[in-house]
Amino acid sequence: MQENYLAKWLSGELTEKEQREFENSPEFASYQRLKEATSSLRAPDFDSEKALQRLKDEHIENAPKVISLNPFKKFLRVAAVIAILLAGSYFYVNTLNEKVTTEFAERSEVVLPDNSEIFLNADSQISYNKKNWDNKRNVDLDGEAFFKVAKGKKFTVSTDHGTVAVLGTQFNVENRKGFFEVTCYEGLVSVTHNNKESKLPAGTSFLVINGKIVSTGTPDGSLPSWMNNESSFESIPLKYVFAELERQFNVKVSSKNIDTNLLFTGSFNNTDLNMALKSISIPSQTHYKIDGDNVLFYAGNTPQ
Repeated sequence: MQENYLAKWLSGELTEKEQREFENSPEFASYQRLKEATSSLRAPDFDSEKALQRLKDEHIENAPKVISLNPFKKFLRVAAVIAILLAGSYFYVNTLNEKVTTEFAERSEVVLPDNSEIFLNADSQISYNKKNWDNKRNVDLDGEAFFKVAKGKKFTVSTDHGTVAVLGTQFNVENRKGFFEVTCYEGLVSVTHNNKESKLPAGTSFLVINGKIVSTGTPDGSLPSWMNNESSFESIPLKYVFAELERQFNVKVSSKNIDTNLLFTGSFNNTDLNMALKSISIPSQTHYKIDGDNVLFYAGNTPQ
């Protein structure tokens, strides 16, 4: 969902739904104070007749005196304040980031100003500065996305685990809590993690789980598996498999008497929940139970 509510709010073009969403945003209070300040400022009243009378009352002898009209000075100061506030409003409008968000069981595609493409997996968010894009091609990512980057200036993806930098290539970045993986499918990708840079040629990955760098195998195909409606894992703790199942099907997963740190290798289909559950339970030697939107995985000897 594209969000650039400030400009529309200043021009009175927000719909009722957009107005409610904007008023609930953390930035709204600051914008409201700025708008109230500019609307309440006005030049003080200036009495020209009184000023003229004061001029006549002045005793002019040899040299002419310059009469300082204080209201005019005050007017200039007010005008300067208004100019600064208007400039601040312009700054806010032109630095407000565009945001795109996906919910559980939802995906989205974004075309950037340079025709680079981003494909968002479920439960993910990107933000970027559209106004300043030609000067700085940077995308902030929370979640997972596949990037097709048009050739040009350096293109960066910023996450809380590290930064990915390229010139023009195709790659996938997954940035979740305790999990960070970058896979290069075309060209060359630079990954900076904990101030250390790693170069990834096509067909290689960089994986960090719970702060530790983990060796990975060679990715299959020319696209991440989720782009083909399949979630694949190779020696990944079971808890991250359960988390991905939640994102793809919008269900709540819990476990009983299962070590969720056990490593899982396998895949599941992202369009058929029953098939996905079987694809997880069989190789992990667990059982499952569905109750509405809740899924329970349990060990074979767990009493029901």
